[in-house]
Amino acid sequence: MRILICNDDGIEAPGLARLVTAANGLSDDVWVVAPDGKRTAAGSSLTIAKPLTMRRTRPGWYSCSGTPADCVVSAMTWLFADAKTPDLVLSGVNDGRNVAEDLAYSGTLGIAREATFWGVPAIGFSRVKNPDFADADDQWLGALIASLWQSRADWATEGHWLSINLPASLPAELRQPRIGRDKIGRKAEIVESDGERTVITVPRGRDHASQPGDENGAIDAGFVSINRLNWFGETRLDDRFLDRILRQRQS
Repeated sequence: MRILICNDDGIEAPGLARLVTAANGLSDDVWVVAPDGKRTAAGSSLTIAKPLTMRRTRPGWYSCSGTPADCVVSAMTWLFADAKTPDLVLSGVNDGRNVAEDLAYSGTLGIAREATFWGVPAIGFSRVKNPDFADADDQWLGALIASLWQSRADWATEGHWLSINLPASLPAELRQPRIGRDKIGRKAEIVESDGERTVITVPRGRDHASQPGDENGAIDAGFVSINRLNWFGETRLDDRFLDRILRQRQS
């Protein structure tokens, strides 16, 4: 079983090392391709027609100068171009939860999304900041991954992946909450202003808004939240709407 692990916090991130340790309990064929620095909120963006620098940092580990999703593309098109491709892609463990609008912004989930384009089952892992780490956490996470792999026929349908948020303490029970709303990028701070030129920053942080049944509520109550996501997300228009538009254009 070949496992590819990527993240958006960078190749030196502690969460990446923990996920590798967990995966090593499942397979001795684990590979890492991760950004050479932190790439928070990179989403699923790709670097096209510009050079990417891939650097081998240790056996089976490579840093990438691009985005989190670039790590998947570079693995598929370069690292495994003439070799067996991964059976499973894991991303994370992200330093902080990925909930609500993060489903669109998150580099961690952008990795999993990209993996589905290559037909590979994928799981994105995130955990609350400053969790209560315990020695048994990695083993517990490895057992969870093993269970999910064994049951992949139930969730790894085309174009879908899993987003899993870990609470402060493990072990924990699983819950499937609804997707909430907890907007990041809610305000701008002016750094400097000089005539026509203004420099702003969008600070980190969020309200941790929660409503009954959403991910933040489940995570804060000590549960592991698990959601199956998909990339197509189509909501079809009513045929009557299309007919009305057509009549308006013909009149």
